[in-house]
Amino acid sequence: MKLLFIGDIVGEPGRRCIQKMLPELRRRLDLDFVVANGENSAGGSGITTATAGEIFGAGVDVITSGDHLWDQKEVTRLLDDEPRFLRPLNYPEGTPGRGSAVFVARNGQKVGVLNLQGRTFMPVLENPFPAAASAVEILRQQTGVIMLDMHAEATSEKIAMGRFLDGKASLVAGTHTHVQTADEQIFPGGTAYISDVGFTGPHESVLGREIEPVIRRFVTNMPQKFGVASDRILLQGCVVDIDETTGRSRSIQRLSEKF
Repeated sequence: MKLLFIGDIVGEPGRRCIQKMLPELRRRLDLDFVVANGENSAGGSGITTATAGEIFGAGVDVITSGDHLWDQKEVTRLLDDEPRFLRPLNYPEGTPGRGSAVFVARNGQKVGVLNLQGRTFMPVLENPFPAAASAVEILRQQTGVIMLDMHAEATSEKIAMGRFLDGKASLVAGTHTHVQTADEQIFPGGTAYISDVGFTGPHESVLGREIEPVIRRFVTNMPQKFGVASDRILLQGCVVDIDETTGRSRSIQRLSEKF
């Protein structure tokens, strides 16, 4: 089966990009299942029911999130009412929403999707490693095809998670830094890995934001409003070919296409 994971969708440009490009990508790449990180889809910070609706309407099957989860107050409605929206699993018990679930792809294959947040240089949550081990064990009772969105800052933490789950997950892919890395590979146990899939939105920017306010912030240390940029929009992510019988990945390919 073919799975596409789309990197962080940033603001209206990112949403418009997937609305226009994803239907054609589904046909051209013969995609069975699409996951996207949507935590920056609402004005570049957080997600709302409306922006989630646009993303699902474009053809995304599951939306994951990360440290900007709570930036829009209406996210609680998504957490309570939308089973296709995941938050990082390693929040404390009792937090609204869920961090993993099994879904059905267009070809009928069951796919387990897991969302975790790292702890290095990030807001401190529960340890993602035992959380990952427990969740994967539960998901594997229903399917061998499992993907993880590892939303984390430190490359070492992401690689360690990939190695930790090698042979247990089909894909471990990083998000959060918005810079696509060139280290895509298949680990010995059959797990596809990439440290960061990049972001979907305006790349004539600083990580999707207007350039000058960010520079002023670094130069002056004074607060600035970081508006979403608008130019050179790219759709970034990775495409993984997975053996449905074993759950092992056959290949992983970076995707970076201009809108």
